[in-house]
Amino acid sequence: MDFPFLSVIALSPIVAAVIILMMPKERGENSRMLALATMILGLILSLYVYIAYYQNLPDAQARWADTLMFLEEYQWIPAINIGYIVGVDGLSATLVLLTSIVGLGGVLISWSIEDRPREFFAFFMLLVAGVHGVFVAVDAFLLFFFYELAVLPMYVMIVIWGWKERREYAAMKLTLYLLIGSFISFIAFLVLYFNLPAAGVEPTFDLRVWSEVNFPFDMQRIWFMPLFLGFAILAGLFPFHNWSPDGHVAAPTAVSMIHAGVLMKLGAYASMRVGIQILPEGTIYWMPFVILLTLINVLYGSFIAMRQRDMKYLIGYSSVSHMGLVSMGFATMTLVGFTGAGIQMVSHGVMTALFFSVVGMIYDRAHTRSMDDLSGMRQALPWLVVPFIIGGLVSMGMPGLSGFIAEFPIFMGVWQGSSLPATPAFLNLVPANYYQIVAVLSILGVIITAAYILRAVNTVFLANTIAKNGTICARF
Repeated sequence: MDFPFLSVIALSPIVAAVIILMMPKERGENSRMLALATMILGLILSLYVYIAYYQNLPDAQARWADTLMFLEEYQWIPAINIGYIVGVDGLSATLVLLTSIVGLGGVLISWSIEDRPREFFAFFMLLVAGVHGVFVAVDAFLLFFFYELAVLPMYVMIVIWGWKERREYAAMKLTLYLLIGSFISFIAFLVLYFNLPAAGVEPTFDLRVWSEVNFPFDMQRIWFMPLFLGFAILAGLFPFHNWSPDGHVAAPTAVSMIHAGVLMKLGAYASMRVGIQILPEGTIYWMPFVILLTLINVLYGSFIAMRQRDMKYLIGYSSVSHMGLVSMGFATMTLVGFTGAGIQMVSHGVMTALFFSVVGMIYDRAHTRSMDDLSGMRQALPWLVVPFIIGGLVSMGMPGLSGFIAEFPIFMGVWQGSSLPATPAFLNLVPANYYQIVAVLSILGVIITAAYILRAVNTVFLANTIAKNGTICARF
């Protein structure tokens, strides 16, 4: 029997969470060590999976089912054909590695938590397990199970360890948005499941089977949007995005890192895996509408970020803008767009986790995140300037960095989207004729991003002037 790499990666945090909760209260230090050991183990195994996958790349023309590696398959609920099926393709192997990196960073930055550390690290382990599980799931029911497992610990962690002023409001808002979205997606799951016999296939939740079934066009047209939007809510798609900045701000630093760095990718990944991949004709039909929503994401998110004085809100709205590019790349239905979206998920995950870790360290020392109260931080915390500037350059899409490598193919994908033959007319207008304008407008978001990132760097780190409220935080 082959070593179950993916099961250990996805399930070991659950085992760790159970052990941590069984520890005596006075053994809080041991919960930290166990969480750290679990995340290091996950990182080592994720790195092995990533390297092994890319050393044995499948044929580019292969079916999706044939691109999966490290497959594990067991019966779970055989009466209704639900299986425990896990495996990774190139995108999910990369996202599993990203989750391990950000998760390890989250444990390290939470090391000093003194308020109920046992419960904190137990819930954090469940959160990481849920995200890992979604990325490796090849069964729709298993994906939904891990998706819910990833969402629920967020509520508890924000309510108990979040920002006191808004934590209950933000946690409730986040949970309601995501649960309603997942409920809608699950209804679409059931519709697909019960329509499989009409296509001559035995009902199953196996995504490999779903990806091979050619569902009728009318069914794809009706059910694509519920399936896509249900998960895209977690990706922060306009107009269902406003839970996200509040969630970022209210969450403790480690949760903000995993939230923006990985959890939002989970929404984009799930909407792509079970929406775009399973219902391609429905995607092409709704493509103009989705492209319009993502364009609003990019521009609205960047304009609102420009208005923010709270650094966490600035990064939160910046994430809304950047995640719009991810959804836009997937919606183009072109290989170059898909490539850009995949790179953007990883680039934004690392960049945002870096931003939130820097802001968290500033808040721990200055007890403020307001740019009106911060200035000259390079004198007090010089070792924080470099990672913030690096994250800023990536966010701005500076040529040579991952942000540029991701965004350029996305814009190219939108430009090429006009060549898709099935794009329908709306009010006698052919939306595909305007995709090139959409690509140009999207670039405006990059310019606005550069403006607010440079302003934040200058205000918080470089300026020597006395802050608006008469405080120079360089006194620390």
